[in-house]
Amino acid sequence: MHTFYRKKSYNTISTLISILCYLILIVFVLNGCAQKETNQSEILWDTWGVPHIFGKDESSLFYAFGWAQMKSHGDLILQLYGKSRGRAAEYWGESYIDEDRFVHTVGIPKRSNLWYKSQHSDFKSYLDAFVAGMNDYVKANGQNIEDSLKVVLPVKAEDVLAHTQRVIHFTFVGGAAMGTAESWNSKGSNAWAIAPSHSESGNAMLLANPHLPWSDFFLFYEAQLSAPGIDAYGASLVGMPSLAIAFNNYLGWSHTVNTYDGMDLYELTLTGNGYIFDDEIRSFDEEMHILKVKQNDGSLREEKITVRHSVHGPILAEKDEKAIAVRIAGLDKPHLLAQQWDMSRSTNLSEFEDALKRMQLPMFNVIYADRDGHIMYLFNGLVPKRTEGDWNFWQGIIPGDKSTTLWTETLPYNDLPRVVDPPNGWVQNANDPPWTSTFPMVLEQQNYPLYISPQGMFFRQQRSVQMLIEDNKITFDELVEYKHSTQVEMADRILDDLLSVAKKSGNNIVKNASIVLETWDRKADADSRGAVLFNSWVEEIGLNMFAEPWNAKAPLTTPNGLANPEAAISALEKAAQKVSKDYGALDVPWGDVYRLRYDSIDFPANGGPDYMGIFRVLYFAPDEDKLFRANNGDSYVAIVEFSDPVRANVLLSYGNSTQPNSPHRGDQLELFSQKKLRPVWRTREQIEQNLELKEVFEK
Repeated sequence: MHTFYRKKSYNTISTLISILCYLILIVFVLNGCAQKETNQSEILWDTWGVPHIFGKDESSLFYAFGWAQMKSHGDLILQLYGKSRGRAAEYWGESYIDEDRFVHTVGIPKRSNLWYKSQHSDFKSYLDAFVAGMNDYVKANGQNIEDSLKVVLPVKAEDVLAHTQRVIHFTFVGGAAMGTAESWNSKGSNAWAIAPSHSESGNAMLLANPHLPWSDFFLFYEAQLSAPGIDAYGASLVGMPSLAIAFNNYLGWSHTVNTYDGMDLYELTLTGNGYIFDDEIRSFDEEMHILKVKQNDGSLREEKITVRHSVHGPILAEKDEKAIAVRIAGLDKPHLLAQQWDMSRSTNLSEFEDALKRMQLPMFNVIYADRDGHIMYLFNGLVPKRTEGDWNFWQGIIPGDKSTTLWTETLPYNDLPRVVDPPNGWVQNANDPPWTSTFPMVLEQQNYPLYISPQGMFFRQQRSVQMLIEDNKITFDELVEYKHSTQVEMADRILDDLLSVAKKSGNNIVKNASIVLETWDRKADADSRGAVLFNSWVEEIGLNMFAEPWNAKAPLTTPNGLANPEAAISALEKAAQKVSKDYGALDVPWGDVYRLRYDSIDFPANGGPDYMGIFRVLYFAPDEDKLFRANNGDSYVAIVEFSDPVRANVLLSYGNSTQPNSPHRGDQLELFSQKKLRPVWRTREQIEQNLELKEVFEK
């Protein structure tokens, strides 16, 4: 049974009645009637739409978490699960058939069934409870779900595992195989862990700041999960039952997308009905799948596809006696979600690493801090153990005719780049390779296989390190300030050279542009005048503008210098003409052009693209009015100090719900625009002081 209560304002009489009822309740409890309370689990929804889930046991917790996610993101989740089944075209029409073909080609539905059967009995019951909560929510609140999506119901535990594969293994690890345009560095993040020696308070601190698209399966869902043995706060990816980034009273961690390669495309030479491998002809293993496709009149047509497998993996394409097979690490690791669950229940570094050592999470850097003062950076990933080649070799299409290029193992945990408690007092990652996680560098690339990760830093990574180096004792408030930094590192590196040649130009618009850029504050704050012009110039000239490329011997000061001053001036002229035409002034404020828009919400943005070297990352898509809408970048932010009690501020940029008519669609964008975070409410007293709704579950 499920009941709910809404917060109300009480007058004096109702307050006295409440006190009387409370006294009566105490009498019942003292008379042995407390058993009912122990059989209850609750969701306390705060005024930002965050569910604080208090479960009487683990299964009740997962049940309520499933209920909460369906309440906040039901339409989206049903879409995502339908796609992960490979039945989206059957449900919603022809436009989804390519996605369905891919899902079946790489074996997601079949593998999800195998993964479910292999789950340990306790976690299998948790998955069952999670989807039971989702299904029960729709049964009780069907009017809140789009009718066309209900065809996916009931959802099953296998759907959760299929969705996890589609997101983690076939988007983050294998995005190129899935046909996504993004490379590893377009789905980014910032993360810092600060040791007591680098902290003003003497407490370790953590900055979690993933940058992902603001839509689809990239969305984060913020929640508190509390039950016997766990009280964790953080964010899961929508549709998943475990927190991906979290903290508890003892420790916390974040992830960044690492410079990791766990996917390879192999080119095979076809002959007859097979392919050549080690000078022999191998036969393909074949599977037939029948896909159904909904037609405009509601009928279903059937399409047969044959999936062929080589020793490398499934065949994605065939042409001119050649075929491309894909191989992805981690598809034999079915316990990713259970590992995350145990990470969130850990109470010290040893327990946390015990969970990590299971190696179920196929990629992502781990940045960690705890109340004992430990900090850690780990280049986490199922890195294929390769017999030849460096990083660049493995980025291309790999010859698949020899067994020497076919990896069958991954590196063990102890062979991964890892730093614990470095002498500089901090670790960081902003999607740079592991070698620059500390300065001075502790990890040396030559001590690891050449294929494990490249070398290099770009401007955002350099900005990250510079801020940490320049402040030996960081306070909590300073950490909040640094997180919101919009300083344009690229401008500090190149603008003086540009101005020196622009001032000599006889072109009036170039001279006017140079005046704007000279007085610009070199930030991308909402009121920064010059950032629009500078960004337009960068788009005109491109990123290969530098005379001196990045140099490992000067990692924080290169690239540098203008390679072609004439081209730079020509690009500035074009940029100035464009900005003047589109916005009527060369010094138009950044926030007048770059906006935070969601439904009817519209605020000026601060922050900007990674390539400009801005720590506060935002990417934008053009709107019809020549303005730009944020659609990617700063997603979930958590700043945590491991004091007693733990202190934490957070923000989920786009809000904690996508359901139509929810008040929490985009409701945090105003804080984003103001560079503010929200205090975390974790105690029952704090939550009840900021309560929007209470839901109670009884079994």
